[in-house]
Amino acid sequence: MTALEAPRFIGIHEHNLDPKGRLTLPAQLRRDLGQSCVVSKSQFSDPCLTIWRSQDFNEFSDRYLNADLEDVAARRRLRFWSSEAFMGEIDATGRLAIPQRLRDYANLTKDVLVVGALQTIELWSVEAWNFHMETQDVQ
Repeated sequence: MTALEAPRFIGIHEHNLDPKGRLTLPAQLRRDLGQSCVVSKSQFSDPCLTIWRSQDFNEFSDRYLNADLEDVAARRRLRFWSSEAFMGEIDATGRLAIPQRLRDYANLTKDVLVVGALQTIELWSVEAWNFHMETQDVQ
């Protein structure tokens, strides 16, 4: 599959974490995601989590592997981004368990916005999303 044929995730969906920290992903996003994925902190250091198709995560991470790792800033970005990434499994009911440390990082408590970001899916707290959108110069 070429980059032009890869699925694109779009839209914004309101969902809730259950008491065990599991999030039911929207069916239309799950269809293109598959049964497993990689979950990481935002690759852009935004206060959200990112869900990747495994192959897209690998392609994106290749950019880091090709970076000049003698550069202290590049190593720090790599460490920040990849330090708590994990392979997630989506269960039969479409739920993805999110570890407490990552929920804390993105301030995900109960209400979660599931945002299609083309190549990835982002998980935002409502408060962080609203602040982010209010402070962006997006026209």
